[in-house]
Amino acid sequence: MKATAVAHPIQGLIKYHGLADPVLRLPFHDSISVCTAPLTTRTTVEFGEFPRDQATIDGREVMGHDMERIRSVVDPIRAKASIRRRFRMASENDFPSNIGLGASASGFAALAMASAKAAGLDLGLEEISRFARRGAGSAARAVTGGFSKWKMGLTDEDSYATRLAGEELQMGMVVAVVPAFKQTEDAHREALTSPFFHARLAEMPRLIAEMELAIRNRDIGSICGLAERDTLMLHGITMTGAGEMVLWQPDTLRVILAVRRLREQGIPAFFSIDTGATVYVNTFPDHAEQVWTAIADLGIETIPCAVGGPARVVEEPLF
Repeated sequence: MKATAVAHPIQGLIKYHGLADPVLRLPFHDSISVCTAPLTTRTTVEFGEFPRDQATIDGREVMGHDMERIRSVVDPIRAKASIRRRFRMASENDFPSNIGLGASASGFAALAMASAKAAGLDLGLEEISRFARRGAGSAARAVTGGFSKWKMGLTDEDSYATRLAGEELQMGMVVAVVPAFKQTEDAHREALTSPFFHARLAEMPRLIAEMELAIRNRDIGSICGLAERDTLMLHGITMTGAGEMVLWQPDTLRVILAVRRLREQGIPAFFSIDTGATVYVNTFPDHAEQVWTAIADLGIETIPCAVGGPARVVEEPLF
């Protein structure tokens, strides 16, 4: 009863912020993201006669709150499969974690996929996305891959992800890696304390509809522009919450200014930032090399990315 799965992290396009139900991880609104390949999390899960549940991430033993988040995904799968055995899990990222690159999304997506397979369940991607959501909301969209929408739902049953477009719709993405400890959980808790939270919430139906239309029309310019606009709205909320959380670093602003200079030069470049300091610079595929050169010239670590597919079961287990 062992299986291995891989998943790509995500870049939030219309990002989710705040949780209506923190236990079930039900959000206040729909959200849309894109998976970023070739970045990958690989996770192996085995059910067996172990003395206790055990997990490692990048070689580090997982305990406490992080272990409870893993169990929040595995326990419902064990219950559905009527399994009482303990689990052993190992997970490895081929990219830096906890700096705004979506490692929790790919991690819990791969965990849900591998756990379901190891438990002998034959589930579709949307149902697996429900289990992944329990660990991290964004993981639901990492399960379905490509450009995906997470439907907020009102219950555990109707909050899941669906794919809007796959890898056939490509856009250029250059990740400007800006190290800073990501505080996503704190940001979600404090979202409602911002005076601008409800203003953004009222805008959500329009933003989601516009992003869905842009994806359907393969309008890369609108996809990138909407993601940049939503970035400013989201971080405005984060900065004006009770904790006045400023997650950006000096290099974050350097990248933003470089992106605007590129636009002044006629190069279609746009920034997008999740709850962290790392910046995604989005563009058309045929401008990706120009954008990469401009960001690399700042002396900032860069990772070129493309649109990635859904979570999937693979061979080559980690143990």
